[in-house]
Amino acid sequence: MAAGKEIRGKIKSVENTKKITKAMEMVAASKMRKAQERMRAARPYAEKVRSLAANLAQATPEYKHPFMVHNESAKTAGFIIVTTDKGLCGGLNTNLLRATTAKLREVEAAGDKVEAVAIGNKGFGFLNRIGAKVVSHATHLGDRPHLDALIGPVKVLFDAYAEGRLNAVYLCYTRFINTMKQEPVIQQLLPLSAESMVADSKHGWDYLYEPDAPSVINELLMRYSEALVFQAVAENMASEQSARMVAMKSATDNAGNVIGELKLIYNKTRQAAITKELSEIVAGAAAV
Repeated sequence: MAAGKEIRGKIKSVENTKKITKAMEMVAASKMRKAQERMRAARPYAEKVRSLAANLAQATPEYKHPFMVHNESAKTAGFIIVTTDKGLCGGLNTNLLRATTAKLREVEAAGDKVEAVAIGNKGFGFLNRIGAKVVSHATHLGDRPHLDALIGPVKVLFDAYAEGRLNAVYLCYTRFINTMKQEPVIQQLLPLSAESMVADSKHGWDYLYEPDAPSVINELLMRYSEALVFQAVAENMASEQSARMVAMKSATDNAGNVIGELKLIYNKTRQAAITKELSEIVAGAAAV
């Protein structure tokens, strides 16, 4: 019964794996609900800041913030790549990095260089493997992202664009659609486009500025850009927990199927051994 003992060992091993994947599925389901709540809570703020920034931009047409100016002479593009710190979340990171790679090749084919900011271990490792220039990174953000941990890394690219050294800044992340579907997004963050900042056409706004209009607009557009990055991180975290829950459920179901197949093989092997012993006993009795 050496074969039977080996099969029993495999069954025990797969059962232990199934317990782990089931536990991870339940943990991911719990974290997913909290991540979705944080993501939805951040959306109204980002929307309000966008609306206010658009109204301010139209109210003061004589002043153009550097974030709204195209730096056509610059030959470098910036990328903010938002990925997860951990794996075991299906093809979430793979799909995003595949889309990012296509965009990087498109930018390089146009003759531009690339500078990148990595948010998350997976993206940081990917950029190092392909030899991209990583100007800053943020990893180990935990389950609850904090804006303070994101401002420093992304400000490197924001300052570079304001100085005219970058011609564009792209934000790459995974957008949460529902529990079963998440899609990779490559979004142009800078220069801020008119399409992404549509003012409220129902009303005309007139503002009183303190200390002056440029100071207020500068601060507001910086906050708006930071809010877009924070919203992308929140969306990516909600997508991560959803993808991990689905992946762990699939792994648990597959482990159950493997256990069933191994038990069937074990029973067949055991039955064959019993039948062989009975045949030998009958043959021996007949010989006597």
